[in-house]
Amino acid sequence: MSGEVSSLSALPGASSNGSAISLYARRTLGFEERLAQTVALLQDAVAQYGAGLLQSSSLGVEDMVVTDLIARHGLPIHVATLDTGRLHAQTLGLLPAIEARYGIQVQVYKPVADAVIRFVASRGENAMYESLALRKECCGLRKLEPLSRMLAGRTAWITGLRREQSSNRADVPFSEPDGQGRAKLNVLAAWSWADVWHYVATYDVPYNPLHDQFMPSIGCEPCTRAIAVGEDFRAGRWWWEDENAKECGLHKAHTNEELNEALKNGAAA
Repeated sequence: MSGEVSSLSALPGASSNGSAISLYARRTLGFEERLAQTVALLQDAVAQYGAGLLQSSSLGVEDMVVTDLIARHGLPIHVATLDTGRLHAQTLGLLPAIEARYGIQVQVYKPVADAVIRFVASRGENAMYESLALRKECCGLRKLEPLSRMLAGRTAWITGLRREQSSNRADVPFSEPDGQGRAKLNVLAAWSWADVWHYVATYDVPYNPLHDQFMPSIGCEPCTRAIAVGEDFRAGRWWWEDENAKECGLHKAHTNEELNEALKNGAAA
């Protein structure tokens, strides 16, 4: 399974209509073992990192599964997310849904407003389409800088990364250093797309309705589109760029120089 990149056509039952649950949810061999392993990883993380542990949620379906597991097992793990200022309304609509369902107040981190205003004024509202450098600068202001504040003082953070999501993530480990002295815990690394949706269906997990519109990977609105049958999961992210460039930098082990540059750009108000 690791090393394989899933697409809409890779699962039985995929069709041009219906909800994401009806299209993708399948109970596959070994699901219970993978679920138990994830719960054990989360419990071990609490024991090891305590108050220094945080779930960094994209509000995508994988992260909604992790949040459900945190709440279902009564784990004392804070949940936080980034509001880049360009998210879909459907994505932001999950924040009150999480509070209503789980009683969890998601901590929201936003980019420095003055830095974004200056960037838009000088580069344009949709500068991300102009060049890879400008797209990465936009991601730096809207994602990397607020992420650095989110993770300040933390010793470990939890993500929803899976090996199946893309060729760039095919070797994602369960735990890895993030380059800043913290552990990054990818507790769903071994899960398949079918596993994710089987869990959602089984436990009635709230999820972004854009997933029902063939958007398996959802980021900022101008940088996300629906994918076609046969395309890879992340084909709808930055679709105008080379495949190898399709990361915003959140899941890269950054050097101090790279993070300092993002911090400088965000703080230079």
